[in-house]
Amino acid sequence: MNHKNVSNLRYVLSNLVPKEQSRIKNFKTQYGKTNIGSISVDMIYGGIRGMKGLVYETSVLDADEGIRFCGYSIPEYQQLLPKAPGRAEPLPEGLFWLLVTGQVPTDEQVNWLSKEWAKRAALPSHVVTMLDNFPTNLHPMSQFSAAITALNSESSFAQAYSEGVNKAKYWWEFVYEDSMDLIAKLPCVAAKIYRNLYREGSSIGAIDSSLDWSHNFTNMLGYRDATFTELMRLYLTIHSDHEGGNMSAHTSHLEVLVWLTALQKEMGGEVSDEAMRDYIWNTLKSGRVVPGYGHAVLRKTDPRYTCQQEFAFKHLPDDPIFKLVHQLYKIVPNVLLEQGKAKNPWPNVDAHSGVLLQYYGMTEMNYYTVLFGVSRALGVLAQLIWSRALGFPLERPKSMSTNGLMTLVGANNSGKDEVSKEEGGEGKEEQKGQVEGRGMHKMQYTYEKKGLCWIYVNNYCSLEFFFFFIAVCLWRCGCCTFFT
Repeated sequence: MNHKNVSNLRYVLSNLVPKEQSRIKNFKTQYGKTNIGSISVDMIYGGIRGMKGLVYETSVLDADEGIRFCGYSIPEYQQLLPKAPGRAEPLPEGLFWLLVTGQVPTDEQVNWLSKEWAKRAALPSHVVTMLDNFPTNLHPMSQFSAAITALNSESSFAQAYSEGVNKAKYWWEFVYEDSMDLIAKLPCVAAKIYRNLYREGSSIGAIDSSLDWSHNFTNMLGYRDATFTELMRLYLTIHSDHEGGNMSAHTSHLEVLVWLTALQKEMGGEVSDEAMRDYIWNTLKSGRVVPGYGHAVLRKTDPRYTCQQEFAFKHLPDDPIFKLVHQLYKIVPNVLLEQGKAKNPWPNVDAHSGVLLQYYGMTEMNYYTVLFGVSRALGVLAQLIWSRALGFPLERPKSMSTNGLMTLVGANNSGKDEVSKEEGGEGKEEQKGQVEGRGMHKMQYTYEKKGLCWIYVNNYCSLEFFFFFIAVCLWRCGCCTFFT
Protein backbone atom coordinates (compact mmCIF):
# COMPACT_ATOMS: atom_id res chain seq x y z
CA MET A 1 0.00 0.00 0.00
CA ASN A 2 1.36 3.40 -1.00
CA HIS A 3 2.54 5.30 2.09
CA LYS A 4 0.82 8.47 0.90
CA ASN A 5 -2.50 6.66 0.43
CA VAL A 6 -2.44 5.26 3.97
CA SER A 7 -3.29 8.76 5.23
CA ASN A 8 -6.24 9.12 2.84
CA LEU A 9 -9.41 7.99 4.61
CA ARG A 10 -11.30 7.21 1.41
CA TYR A 11 -8.47 5.00 0.19
CA VAL A 12 -8.34 3.15 3.52
CA LEU A 13 -12.11 2.65 3.38
CA SER A 14 -11.98 1.35 -0.18
CA ASN A 15 -9.89 -1.54 1.12
CA LEU A 16 -12.09 -2.19 4.17
CA VAL A 17 -15.52 -2.08 2.52
CA PRO A 18 -15.26 -5.20 0.28
CA LYS A 19 -13.98 -7.28 3.20
CA GLU A 20 -16.84 -6.19 5.47
CA GLN A 21 -19.41 -6.71 2.71
CA SER A 22 -18.19 -10.28 2.28
CA ARG A 23 -18.11 -10.95 6.03
CA ILE A 24 -21.70 -9.80 6.56
CA LYS A 25 -22.95 -11.62 3.46
CA ASN A 26 -21.51 -14.88 4.82
CA PHE A 27 -22.93 -14.19 8.27
CA LYS A 28 -26.44 -13.59 6.92
CA THR A 29 -26.24 -16.68 4.72
CA GLN A 30 -25.37 -18.86 7.71
CA TYR A 31 -27.41 -17.23 10.47
CA GLY A 32 -30.09 -15.15 8.71
CA LYS A 33 -32.98 -17.24 10.07
CA THR A 34 -31.68 -17.34 13.64
CA ASN A 35 -33.92 -15.87 16.35
CA ILE A 36 -32.10 -13.35 18.54
CA GLY A 37 -34.74 -12.48 21.12
CA SER A 38 -38.35 -11.79 21.85
CA ILE A 39 -40.52 -8.74 22.29
CA SER A 40 -43.24 -8.33 24.88
CA VAL A 41 -46.28 -6.08 25.02
CA ASP A 42 -44.61 -4.13 27.84
CA MET A 43 -41.60 -3.44 25.62
CA ILE A 44 -43.79 -2.05 22.85
CA TYR A 45 -45.57 0.31 25.24
CA GLY A 46 -42.26 1.13 26.96
CA GLY A 47 -40.59 2.69 23.92
CA ILE A 48 -38.90 -0.52 22.66
CA ARG A 49 -36.25 0.01 25.32
CA GLY A 50 -33.65 -2.72 25.42
CA MET A 51 -34.96 -4.58 22.37
CA LYS A 52 -32.27 -5.75 19.95
CA GLY A 53 -33.51 -4.39 16.64
CA LEU A 54 -30.78 -2.36 14.93
CA VAL A 55 -27.35 -2.91 13.43
CA TYR A 56 -25.07 -0.04 14.45
CA GLU A 57 -21.33 -0.41 13.98
CA THR A 58 -19.73 2.64 15.57
CA SER A 59 -20.64 2.50 19.26
CA VAL A 60 -22.29 0.35 21.92
CA LEU A 61 -23.62 1.49 25.28
CA ASP A 62 -22.75 -0.82 28.17
CA ALA A 63 -24.72 -0.54 31.41
CA ASP A 64 -21.58 -0.80 33.54
CA GLU A 65 -18.82 0.71 31.39
CA GLY A 66 -20.74 3.38 29.50
CA ILE A 67 -20.21 4.16 25.84
CA ARG A 68 -17.63 2.23 23.83
CA PHE A 69 -16.48 3.58 20.48
CA CYS A 70 -15.52 0.67 18.20
CA GLY A 71 -14.69 -1.33 21.31
CA TYR A 72 -12.75 1.41 23.15
CA SER A 73 -13.96 2.98 26.39
CA ILE A 74 -13.54 6.71 26.98
CA PRO A 75 -10.44 6.30 29.21
CA GLU A 76 -8.92 3.94 26.63
CA TYR A 77 -9.40 6.20 23.62
CA GLN A 78 -8.24 9.21 25.66
CA GLN A 79 -4.91 7.44 26.02
CA LEU A 80 -4.66 6.11 22.46
CA LEU A 81 -5.93 8.81 20.11
CA PRO A 82 -3.62 11.55 18.78
CA LYS A 83 -3.63 14.95 20.45
CA ALA A 84 -2.67 18.48 19.51
CA PRO A 85 1.01 19.28 20.23
CA GLY A 86 1.49 19.86 23.95
CA ARG A 87 -2.18 19.16 24.74
CA ALA A 88 -3.95 16.38 26.63
CA GLU A 89 -7.36 15.94 24.97
CA PRO A 90 -7.83 13.65 21.94
CA LEU A 91 -8.67 15.31 18.65
CA PRO A 92 -12.19 14.69 17.25
CA GLU A 93 -10.55 13.91 13.90
CA GLY A 94 -8.94 10.87 15.52
CA LEU A 95 -12.24 9.69 16.92
CA PHE A 96 -13.94 10.04 13.52
CA TRP A 97 -11.17 7.98 11.92
CA LEU A 98 -11.70 5.34 14.61
CA LEU A 99 -15.48 5.33 14.11
CA VAL A 100 -15.17 4.94 10.34
CA THR A 101 -12.33 2.41 10.16
CA GLY A 102 -12.32 0.72 13.57
CA GLN A 103 -8.60 1.51 13.71
CA VAL A 104 -6.67 3.87 15.99
CA PRO A 105 -5.18 6.48 13.61
CA THR A 106 -1.63 7.74 13.46
CA ASP A 107 -0.68 11.39 13.93
CA GLU A 108 -0.16 11.59 10.17
CA GLN A 109 -3.66 10.30 9.43
CA VAL A 110 -5.26 12.74 11.86
CA ASN A 111 -3.26 15.61 10.41
CA TRP A 112 -4.48 14.64 6.93
CA LEU A 113 -8.07 14.71 8.17
CA SER A 114 -7.63 18.17 9.78
CA LYS A 115 -6.30 19.59 6.53
CA GLU A 116 -8.95 17.84 4.46
CA TRP A 117 -11.77 19.32 6.55
CA ALA A 118 -10.15 22.76 6.40
CA LYS A 119 -10.03 22.46 2.59
CA ARG A 120 -13.75 21.60 2.41
CA ALA A 121 -15.01 24.11 5.01
CA ALA A 122 -16.11 27.11 2.92
CA LEU A 123 -19.86 27.77 2.88
CA PRO A 124 -21.71 28.49 -0.38
CA SER A 125 -22.89 32.09 -0.67
CA HIS A 126 -26.60 31.24 -0.59
CA VAL A 127 -26.22 29.54 2.81
CA VAL A 128 -24.35 32.56 4.22
CA THR A 129 -27.04 34.89 2.85
CA MET A 130 -29.78 32.74 4.35
CA LEU A 131 -28.14 32.70 7.80
CA ASP A 132 -27.57 36.47 7.68
CA ASN A 133 -31.25 37.06 6.95
CA PHE A 134 -32.77 34.87 9.63
CA PRO A 135 -34.65 36.81 12.34
CA THR A 136 -32.81 37.02 15.65
CA ASN A 137 -35.71 35.36 17.47
CA LEU A 138 -35.36 32.16 15.40
CA HIS A 139 -33.92 29.42 17.63
CA PRO A 140 -30.26 28.61 16.82
CA MET A 141 -31.14 24.95 16.34
CA SER A 142 -33.78 25.84 13.75
CA GLN A 143 -31.17 27.91 11.90
CA PHE A 144 -28.68 25.04 12.11
CA SER A 145 -31.15 22.53 10.66
CA ALA A 146 -32.21 24.87 7.85
CA ALA A 147 -28.62 25.56 6.83
CA ILE A 148 -27.81 21.85 6.68
CA THR A 149 -30.80 21.24 4.44
CA ALA A 150 -29.74 24.11 2.16
CA LEU A 151 -26.33 22.46 1.70
CA ASN A 152 -28.10 19.93 -0.52
CA SER A 153 -26.97 22.12 -3.41
CA GLU A 154 -23.40 20.90 -2.82
CA SER A 155 -24.25 17.20 -2.64
CA SER A 156 -22.08 14.82 -4.66
CA PHE A 157 -24.59 12.07 -4.03
CA ALA A 158 -27.57 14.09 -5.29
CA GLN A 159 -25.78 14.69 -8.57
CA ALA A 160 -24.69 11.06 -8.90
CA TYR A 161 -28.20 9.85 -8.09
CA SER A 162 -29.71 12.05 -10.79
CA GLU A 163 -27.22 10.57 -13.25
CA GLY A 164 -28.23 7.01 -12.38
CA VAL A 165 -24.98 5.86 -10.79
CA ASN A 166 -24.93 2.17 -9.82
CA LYS A 167 -25.82 2.13 -6.14
CA ALA A 168 -24.32 -1.26 -5.35
CA LYS A 169 -20.86 -0.19 -6.49
CA TYR A 170 -20.57 3.53 -5.87
CA TRP A 171 -23.16 4.94 -3.50
CA TRP A 172 -21.01 4.73 -0.36
CA GLU A 173 -18.27 6.78 -2.02
CA PHE A 174 -20.62 9.68 -2.73
CA VAL A 175 -22.06 9.46 0.79
CA TYR A 176 -18.48 9.57 2.08
CA GLU A 177 -17.84 12.77 0.12
CA ASP A 178 -21.05 14.39 1.38
CA SER A 179 -20.31 13.35 4.97
CA MET A 180 -16.80 14.78 4.82
CA ASP A 181 -18.13 18.01 3.32
CA LEU A 182 -20.82 18.37 5.97
CA ILE A 183 -18.49 17.73 8.91
CA ALA A 184 -16.08 20.28 7.47
CA LYS A 185 -18.80 22.92 7.09
CA LEU A 186 -20.72 22.42 10.35
CA PRO A 187 -18.35 24.52 12.53
CA CYS A 188 -18.66 27.37 10.01
CA VAL A 189 -22.47 27.13 10.08
CA ALA A 190 -22.52 26.94 13.88
CA ALA A 191 -20.05 29.83 14.29
CA LYS A 192 -22.00 31.99 11.84
CA ILE A 193 -25.18 31.44 13.86
CA TYR A 194 -23.37 32.27 17.11
CA ARG A 195 -21.83 35.48 15.74
CA ASN A 196 -25.14 36.64 14.25
CA LEU A 197 -27.13 36.03 17.42
CA TYR A 198 -24.66 36.91 20.17
CA ARG A 199 -21.79 38.92 18.65
CA GLU A 200 -23.61 41.53 16.55
CA GLY A 201 -23.01 39.71 13.28
CA SER A 202 -19.22 40.00 13.39
CA SER A 203 -17.18 37.94 10.93
CA ILE A 204 -16.18 34.37 11.71
CA GLY A 205 -12.86 34.93 9.96
CA ALA A 206 -11.00 32.48 7.75
CA ILE A 207 -10.17 28.81 8.24
CA ASP A 208 -6.51 28.18 9.11
CA SER A 209 -5.37 24.93 7.46
CA SER A 210 -2.56 24.56 9.99
CA LEU A 211 -5.03 24.22 12.88
CA ASP A 212 -7.18 21.28 13.91
CA TRP A 213 -10.98 21.18 13.51
CA SER A 214 -11.78 22.22 17.12
CA HIS A 215 -9.20 25.02 17.15
CA ASN A 216 -10.66 26.52 13.98
CA PHE A 217 -14.14 26.22 15.48
CA THR A 218 -13.29 28.08 18.69
CA ASN A 219 -11.44 30.75 16.70
CA MET A 220 -14.52 31.29 14.52
CA LEU A 221 -16.71 31.50 17.62
CA GLY A 222 -14.42 34.26 18.89
CA TYR A 223 -12.73 32.42 21.79
CA ARG A 224 -8.95 32.61 22.05
CA ASP A 225 -8.44 30.76 25.35
CA ALA A 226 -6.36 27.64 24.63
CA THR A 227 -8.01 25.80 27.51
CA PHE A 228 -11.46 26.48 26.06
CA THR A 229 -10.23 24.90 22.83
CA GLU A 230 -9.14 21.88 24.89
CA LEU A 231 -12.63 21.76 26.41
CA MET A 232 -14.14 21.88 22.92
CA ARG A 233 -12.00 18.90 21.86
CA LEU A 234 -13.25 17.02 24.92
CA TYR A 235 -16.87 18.04 24.34
CA LEU A 236 -16.89 17.15 20.64
CA THR A 237 -15.43 13.68 21.23
CA ILE A 238 -17.49 12.51 24.21
CA HIS A 239 -20.81 13.60 22.67
CA SER A 240 -20.06 12.22 19.20
CA ASP A 241 -22.06 8.98 19.35
CA HIS A 242 -24.37 7.09 21.69
CA GLU A 243 -25.46 3.83 20.08
CA GLY A 244 -28.01 3.56 17.28
CA GLY A 245 -31.38 3.50 19.02
CA ASN A 246 -30.96 6.63 21.11
CA MET A 247 -33.12 9.62 20.23
CA SER A 248 -30.46 12.15 21.06
CA ALA A 249 -32.35 14.68 23.09
CA HIS A 250 -29.72 16.81 24.73
CA THR A 251 -31.42 19.86 26.18
CA SER A 252 -31.43 18.51 29.71
CA HIS A 253 -28.14 20.13 30.73
CA LEU A 254 -30.01 23.43 30.40
CA GLU A 255 -32.28 22.17 33.16
CA VAL A 256 -29.21 21.34 35.24
CA LEU A 257 -27.93 24.92 34.97
CA VAL A 258 -31.34 26.39 35.77
CA TRP A 259 -31.65 24.11 38.81
CA LEU A 260 -28.12 24.94 40.01
CA THR A 261 -28.77 28.65 39.60
CA ALA A 262 -31.98 28.37 41.62
CA LEU A 263 -30.16 26.40 44.32
CA GLN A 264 -27.37 28.97 44.51
CA LYS A 265 -29.84 31.85 44.66
CA GLU A 266 -31.84 30.26 47.45
CA MET A 267 -28.96 28.85 49.53
CA GLY A 268 -26.36 31.57 49.04
CA GLY A 269 -22.61 31.02 48.67
CA GLU A 270 -21.27 28.21 50.84
CA VAL A 271 -23.85 25.45 51.34
CA SER A 272 -23.45 22.87 54.09
CA ASP A 273 -23.95 19.21 53.23
CA GLU A 274 -26.95 19.07 55.56
CA ALA A 275 -28.62 22.07 53.91
CA MET A 276 -27.89 20.53 50.51
CA ARG A 277 -29.55 17.27 51.55
CA ASP A 278 -32.63 19.17 52.71
CA TYR A 279 -32.82 21.05 49.41
CA ILE A 280 -32.57 17.80 47.43
CA TRP A 281 -35.26 16.14 49.54
CA ASN A 282 -37.55 19.14 49.11
CA THR A 283 -37.04 18.91 45.36
CA LEU A 284 -37.98 15.22 45.32
CA LYS A 285 -40.94 15.60 47.68
CA SER A 286 -42.38 18.31 45.47
CA GLY A 287 -42.62 15.77 42.65
CA ARG A 288 -39.63 17.07 40.71
CA VAL A 289 -36.40 15.30 39.81
CA VAL A 290 -32.77 16.25 40.37
CA PRO A 291 -31.67 17.03 36.79
CA GLY A 292 -28.47 15.42 35.58
CA TYR A 293 -28.92 12.23 37.61
CA GLY A 294 -30.03 8.84 36.30
CA HIS A 295 -29.75 7.20 32.89
CA ALA A 296 -31.99 4.85 30.89
CA VAL A 297 -29.19 2.29 30.41
CA LEU A 298 -26.19 3.11 32.61
CA ARG A 299 -26.03 1.69 36.13
CA LYS A 300 -22.84 3.50 37.18
CA THR A 301 -21.50 7.04 36.94
CA ASP A 302 -21.47 8.10 33.29
CA PRO A 303 -17.80 8.06 32.17
CA ARG A 304 -18.55 11.20 30.14
CA TYR A 305 -19.32 12.90 33.47
CA THR A 306 -16.11 11.54 34.97
CA CYS A 307 -13.81 12.88 32.24
CA GLN A 308 -15.44 16.32 32.50
CA GLN A 309 -14.99 16.21 36.26
CA GLU A 310 -11.30 15.43 35.76
CA PHE A 311 -11.03 18.35 33.34
CA ALA A 312 -12.62 20.66 35.93
CA PHE A 313 -10.31 19.49 38.72
CA LYS A 314 -7.36 20.25 36.45
CA HIS A 315 -8.44 23.63 35.06
CA LEU A 316 -11.07 25.19 37.37
CA PRO A 317 -10.90 23.53 40.80
CA ASP A 318 -11.98 26.67 42.68
CA ASP A 319 -14.93 27.65 40.52
CA PRO A 320 -18.00 28.01 42.79
CA ILE A 321 -20.39 26.27 40.38
CA PHE A 322 -18.01 23.35 39.87
CA LYS A 323 -17.60 23.00 43.64
CA LEU A 324 -21.39 22.92 43.91
CA VAL A 325 -21.59 20.23 41.21
CA HIS A 326 -18.97 18.14 43.01
CA GLN A 327 -20.77 18.55 46.32
CA LEU A 328 -23.97 17.31 44.68
CA TYR A 329 -22.06 14.32 43.32
CA LYS A 330 -21.20 13.30 46.88
CA ILE A 331 -24.75 13.75 48.22
CA VAL A 332 -27.41 13.16 45.55
CA PRO A 333 -26.78 9.43 44.88
CA ASN A 334 -27.24 8.53 48.56
CA VAL A 335 -30.45 10.56 48.78
CA LEU A 336 -31.83 8.89 45.65
CA LEU A 337 -30.94 5.47 47.07
CA GLU A 338 -32.73 6.37 50.30
CA GLN A 339 -35.77 7.41 48.29
CA GLY A 340 -35.73 3.97 46.68
CA LYS A 341 -37.10 4.88 43.26
CA ALA A 342 -34.00 5.35 41.11
CA LYS A 343 -32.42 2.34 39.39
CA ASN A 344 -29.38 4.47 38.68
CA PRO A 345 -28.71 7.29 41.17
CA TRP A 346 -25.44 8.35 39.52
CA PRO A 347 -24.77 11.50 37.48
CA ASN A 348 -24.95 11.49 33.69
CA VAL A 349 -23.10 13.66 31.17
CA ASP A 350 -25.60 16.52 31.44
CA ALA A 351 -24.74 17.14 35.09
CA HIS A 352 -21.44 18.68 33.98
CA SER A 353 -21.45 19.84 30.33
CA GLY A 354 -23.16 23.18 30.73
CA VAL A 355 -21.15 24.12 33.82
CA LEU A 356 -17.85 23.96 31.92
CA LEU A 357 -19.17 25.99 28.99
CA GLN A 358 -20.48 28.64 31.39
CA TYR A 359 -17.11 28.94 33.10
CA TYR A 360 -15.37 29.88 29.84
CA GLY A 361 -17.96 32.50 28.98
CA MET A 362 -20.33 30.62 26.68
CA THR A 363 -23.44 31.46 28.69
CA GLU A 364 -25.97 31.33 25.83
CA MET A 365 -27.83 28.16 26.83
CA ASN A 366 -30.07 28.09 23.74
CA TYR A 367 -26.93 27.55 21.69
CA TYR A 368 -25.76 24.40 23.48
CA THR A 369 -27.83 22.05 21.31
CA VAL A 370 -26.01 23.41 18.24
CA LEU A 371 -22.68 22.39 19.79
CA PHE A 372 -24.16 18.99 20.43
CA GLY A 373 -25.34 18.77 16.81
CA VAL A 374 -21.82 19.50 15.54
CA SER A 375 -20.47 16.75 17.78
CA ARG A 376 -23.13 14.11 17.12
CA ALA A 377 -22.66 14.49 13.36
CA LEU A 378 -19.36 12.59 13.74
CA GLY A 379 -21.07 9.41 14.90
CA VAL A 380 -24.18 9.69 12.75
CA LEU A 381 -22.21 10.25 9.54
CA ALA A 382 -19.62 7.57 10.30
CA GLN A 383 -22.46 5.07 10.60
CA LEU A 384 -24.19 6.47 7.51
CA ILE A 385 -21.13 5.74 5.38
CA TRP A 386 -21.21 2.12 6.51
CA SER A 387 -24.99 1.88 6.15
CA ARG A 388 -24.63 2.71 2.47
CA ALA A 389 -21.52 0.58 2.01
CA LEU A 390 -23.33 -2.45 3.44
CA GLY A 391 -26.61 -1.74 1.67
CA PHE A 392 -28.75 -1.54 4.80
CA PRO A 393 -32.43 -1.15 3.82
CA LEU A 394 -34.91 1.43 5.03
CA GLU A 395 -36.27 0.48 8.43
CA ARG A 396 -39.94 -0.41 8.10
CA PRO A 397 -41.30 -1.94 11.30
CA LYS A 398 -44.91 -3.03 11.61
CA SER A 399 -47.00 -0.79 13.85
CA MET A 400 -50.16 -1.98 15.57
CA SER A 401 -53.02 -0.42 17.48
CA THR A 402 -53.87 -1.51 21.01
CA ASN A 403 -56.87 -3.31 19.56
CA GLY A 404 -54.62 -5.20 17.16
CA LEU A 405 -52.20 -6.18 19.92
CA MET A 406 -55.04 -7.47 22.08
CA THR A 407 -56.27 -9.63 19.24
CA LEU A 408 -52.75 -10.91 18.54
CA VAL A 409 -52.14 -12.09 22.11
CA GLY A 410 -55.66 -13.38 22.69
CA ALA A 411 -56.63 -10.81 25.29
CA ASN A 412 -60.24 -9.95 26.11
CA ASN A 413 -61.12 -7.25 23.60
CA SER A 414 -64.72 -6.63 24.60
CA GLY A 415 -66.10 -3.17 24.01
CA LYS A 416 -63.88 -2.53 20.98
CA ASP A 417 -64.68 -2.78 17.30
CA GLU A 418 -63.28 -5.69 15.37
CA VAL A 419 -59.64 -5.25 14.44
CA SER A 420 -59.08 -3.66 11.04
CA LYS A 421 -58.42 -5.79 8.02
CA GLU A 422 -54.91 -4.38 7.75
CA GLU A 423 -53.94 -5.31 11.28
CA GLY A 424 -55.82 -8.60 11.32
CA GLY A 425 -54.78 -9.77 7.87
CA GLU A 426 -51.44 -8.32 6.90
CA GLY A 427 -48.42 -10.36 7.82
CA LYS A 428 -50.25 -13.43 9.13
CA GLU A 429 -47.69 -15.68 7.51
CA GLU A 430 -44.91 -13.63 9.09
CA GLN A 431 -46.54 -14.05 12.49
CA LYS A 432 -47.05 -17.78 12.07
CA GLY A 433 -44.48 -19.64 14.11
CA GLN A 434 -43.29 -16.40 15.72
CA VAL A 435 -45.91 -16.19 18.44
CA GLU A 436 -44.92 -18.39 21.35
CA GLY A 437 -48.55 -18.77 22.36
CA ARG A 438 -51.18 -16.12 22.62
CA GLY A 439 -51.29 -16.47 26.39
CA MET A 440 -47.54 -15.78 26.69
CA HIS A 441 -47.83 -12.24 25.31
CA LYS A 442 -44.58 -12.55 23.35
CA MET A 443 -43.67 -12.36 19.67
CA GLN A 444 -40.47 -13.80 18.22
CA TYR A 445 -38.53 -11.71 15.74
CA THR A 446 -35.80 -12.99 13.44
CA TYR A 447 -32.57 -11.40 12.31
CA GLU A 448 -34.11 -10.84 8.86
CA LYS A 449 -37.03 -8.80 10.18
CA LYS A 450 -34.96 -5.70 9.51
CA GLY A 451 -36.06 -2.45 10.94
CA LEU A 452 -37.34 -2.69 14.48
CA CYS A 453 -36.55 0.98 14.94
CA TRP A 454 -38.86 3.56 16.44
CA ILE A 455 -37.97 7.21 16.75
CA TYR A 456 -39.41 8.68 19.90
CA VAL A 457 -39.26 12.04 21.57
CA ASN A 458 -38.79 12.05 25.32
CA ASN A 459 -39.83 14.73 27.74
CA TYR A 460 -36.50 16.53 27.54
CA CYS A 461 -36.40 16.96 23.77
CA SER A 462 -36.96 20.50 22.53
CA LEU A 463 -39.02 21.03 19.39
CA GLU A 464 -36.03 22.47 17.55
CA PHE A 465 -33.82 19.53 18.47
CA PHE A 466 -36.58 17.13 17.45
CA PHE A 467 -36.71 18.65 13.95
CA PHE A 468 -32.92 18.42 13.64
CA PHE A 469 -32.86 14.73 14.45
CA ILE A 470 -35.89 13.97 12.30
CA ALA A 471 -33.79 15.44 9.46
CA VAL A 472 -30.84 13.25 10.45
CA CYS A 473 -33.08 10.18 10.55
CA LEU A 474 -34.45 11.03 7.11
CA TRP A 475 -30.91 11.31 5.75
CA ARG A 476 -30.02 7.95 7.24
CA CYS A 477 -33.15 6.32 5.86
CA GLY A 478 -32.53 7.59 2.36
CA CYS A 479 -35.36 10.11 2.17
CA CYS A 480 -33.23 13.21 1.64
CA THR A 481 -30.91 13.24 -1.35
CA PHE A 482 -28.12 15.02 0.50
CA PHE A 483 -27.47 11.91 2.55
CA THR A 484 -29.35 9.07 0.90
